[in-house]
Amino acid sequence: MRIHDEVSEALAAGRPVVALESTIISHGLPRPRNLDVAREIEAAVRSAGAVPATIALVGGEVRIGLDDAALEAIASSGDVVKCGVRDLAPAAARGVHGATTVAATSALAVRAGIGTFATGGLGGVHREARETWDESADLGTLATTPITVVCAGVKSILDVGATLERLETLNVTVLGYGTDAFPGFYLADSGFPVPWRVDTPEQAAAVVRARAELGSDAAIVVANPLPEAEQLDPELHARVLADGLAAAERAGATGKDATPFLLDFFHRETAGASLEVNVRIVLRNAELAARIAAAA
Repeated sequence: MRIHDEVSEALAAGRPVVALESTIISHGLPRPRNLDVAREIEAAVRSAGAVPATIALVGGEVRIGLDDAALEAIASSGDVVKCGVRDLAPAAARGVHGATTVAATSALAVRAGIGTFATGGLGGVHREARETWDESADLGTLATTPITVVCAGVKSILDVGATLERLETLNVTVLGYGTDAFPGFYLADSGFPVPWRVDTPEQAAAVVRARAELGSDAAIVVANPLPEAEQLDPELHARVLADGLAAAERAGATGKDATPFLLDFFHRETAGASLEVNVRIVLRNAELAARIAAAA
């Protein structure tokens, strides 16, 4: 594992660092916009006073913090493997490029000494889980990884209620940032409440410090909703989601293939509107994560 000099120096000096996933770069956004957005996300972290650490495997080597050449390789290569925690060892052994999921990014960030992570939306329990047992590895990893994840809730293509139940069972703390409602990724309100609310980065950071003092190894999820004026139109969202789930079933897109399939479907069927919402989500979360890291 190689830690970028800037990240290593910041950690040694006690300056705030924010981990960033790379799956959104390789699988979540279309080219060539993905590379521009990756740079914008890192810039958002810097503008809020922290050092960005985008995490990926480059030629089989785990990188904590990417230089521009490595960032471009992850964004432009057509053979980047989507890596959860279970995929890291095979991908490293084969020497391939790998983009890290929420779970893999969290695990590697904590190993490197980084305690704050910004992403778009969490994985969770899939809608057909009663028959398929399909549940994102994000949840199990967050149960045993003491990281603070700033996100816009759970991806709306999933079973949000069941995911919140699993997070409760796994003792993962969920905080609503400036809201009593759990956000639904593209939507400001998923229809489910949050158990706890914080309204400032300092309040969130106080929870982070209390977790450390109490010795908990589970993650803290800070659910940061889009303002209602910036969310995807709810009626459009409902229609495209129904059509997308049906299309995914016809295409046999399940497991780790389901999310990229549905995100691409949303992008096409909303004429790019969902992509712009997705970008706003990640930029807002990157900025908030940096502010929480600075206050912790």
